[in-house]
Amino acid sequence: MILGKRLRFFRAKAGLTLEQLGDAVGLLPSQLSQIENGRREPKLSALTALATALGVALTDLLSGEAPDRRSELEIELGRLQGAELFTSLNLPTLRNSKSIPDEALEVIVGLSREIDRRSREAIATPEEARRANTALQQVQRENANYMPELDALAEDLVKRAGHTTGALMHRTVAEMAELTGFTLIYVDDLPSAARSLTDLENGRIYIPPASIPGGHGLRAMALQAIAHRLLGHERPENYAEFLKQRLEINYFACACLLPRERSVAFLREAKAERNIAIEDFRDAFGVTHEAAALRFTNLATSHLDLSVHFLRVNDDGGLFRGYENDGLPIPADSHGTIEGQAICRKWPARVAFTRTNRTTEFYQYTDTAEGTFWDATQTGYATNEEFAISIGVRFEDAQWFRGRDTTYRQVSTCPDPTCCKTPTNDLRDRWAGKVWPSARMNPYVLAPLPTGTFPGVDQTEVYEFLERHARAPR
Repeated sequence: MILGKRLRFFRAKAGLTLEQLGDAVGLLPSQLSQIENGRREPKLSALTALATALGVALTDLLSGEAPDRRSELEIELGRLQGAELFTSLNLPTLRNSKSIPDEALEVIVGLSREIDRRSREAIATPEEARRANTALQQVQRENANYMPELDALAEDLVKRAGHTTGALMHRTVAEMAELTGFTLIYVDDLPSAARSLTDLENGRIYIPPASIPGGHGLRAMALQAIAHRLLGHERPENYAEFLKQRLEINYFACACLLPRERSVAFLREAKAERNIAIEDFRDAFGVTHEAAALRFTNLATSHLDLSVHFLRVNDDGGLFRGYENDGLPIPADSHGTIEGQAICRKWPARVAFTRTNRTTEFYQYTDTAEGTFWDATQTGYATNEEFAISIGVRFEDAQWFRGRDTTYRQVSTCPDPTCCKTPTNDLRDRWAGKVWPSARMNPYVLAPLPTGTFPGVDQTEVYEFLERHARAPR
């Protein structure tokens, strides 16, 4: 579209009609008209001839900037009318016409921008967000949580950076950023809600200082920022798109830290020895336990012929993240949402919190209405809470894992309230009517998610940060 606008601009400046320019380059007027209207892509030879006939450099035609304010407005109007928000209104499309005064076009585009901006101020209610997340989880389940195209992209970048064995080093991640045209810069004044920030104009990716605890997280942050660029992500139009982008960048980062080829070889060898252990997988690649567990779910079904489940449970018993394709009866609400649901107290992800020794993985079999499952569970600490990571399989597949000989076993009959939600008669008789707890409320329960142009991040804070660092010498 921009090429067409620039061609029309230079043709008008040269005082040529479509017929005159067409005669000079051997194209029909109708063909030139299609090019100018953005409906046809000319060959390079035709572009070269057009530039010569117009007396301009080829680079002038191929510039990515609109040639004038009118063209800029027409292009912006086309973009806004092609967006999902406009099409959902079922309004007739306004054709760009010379009969529309510039002032009218300014007003129309300005109003459209404002409607678009306001729609992003509350891009999704919590209910809409949960619904979008549930739909995305269903897609993950159908694909065995495996994205081979992202694995191939990650594998290629890792190899181009020269990494072949061991944990991915920070220096290598910096080289990977340079291969994609960016420089990693460590700063201590990032916008409060931003994990990282990419300056597209100056080719910089800003991340927190390397000295903060948990350096493995810095590698993931940088790789996620790189993924946005490699995958061609644009500003999400809705919350479903926002979640899909988050899923893709997290997957890509994990695929770089635990490359498919070496990961599959490692896991197949462990399976052959009947000694699969997430803690070994974690240590071999120098990542967090959660990253190793999630990566295992990516590869287990497609490469090891194992159906699995994954749970991250907070110390209050609420499910933070979950996945299954082995039939584990993860609790869900009426819309199919699993996040925030209370996990049975008898499941290993809850039992693990009661253990005194939490330095190693905890193994347990759990009998449920859907069959018996085996789990390996590891606890950890976040900023303000403890959490448990569980990876498990059906009973018959436990034979491939370390810890299969555990004697720990529980029987769970949830959602039957008598399983673990109903207090014993003695406790009820002792305390009924004598207590009034004040419930802790999730601060995001009532808030629209996310807000602003940059989801969850203050726009002014972002721009002020960029302005401050763009002037700083590097």
